[in-house]
Amino acid sequence: VQLQASGGGLVQAGDSLRVSCAASGDTFSNYVMGWFRQSPGREREFVATITRSGGSTRYADFVKGRFTISRDNAKNTVYLQMNNLKPEDTAVYYCAAKTSLVLLLRASNYSHWGQGTQVTVSS
Repeated sequence: VQLQASGGGLVQAGDSLRVSCAASGDTFSNYVMGWFRQSPGREREFVATITRSGGSTRYADFVKGRFTISRDNAKNTVYLQMNNLKPEDTAVYYCAAKTSLVLLLRASNYSHWGQGTQVTVSS
């Protein structure tokens, strides 16, 4: 499966932004999807993951209550809605995919990655 992330940009603290990841090349509903982020000098870190049906999700503690992951299997797209953004959310956001029956929280669990989209939050 090929992944194409989009929707990043420059926003102010407290703003909202939705990033998207469009999948192609395989049956999207076979894949658990995840969002990760990486800022300069830091390792790639887990943000959120969602099951194949969208019925279950898991979040990193630092985004709980602010970010929401969702998917539309008819559109082969996974979304990350980000509210109340903070300057520390500034990073390149990556989507990832893996055929799995369970949620996946580690970057090493995923087999397919998108190219990333830059999110910059100014104070």
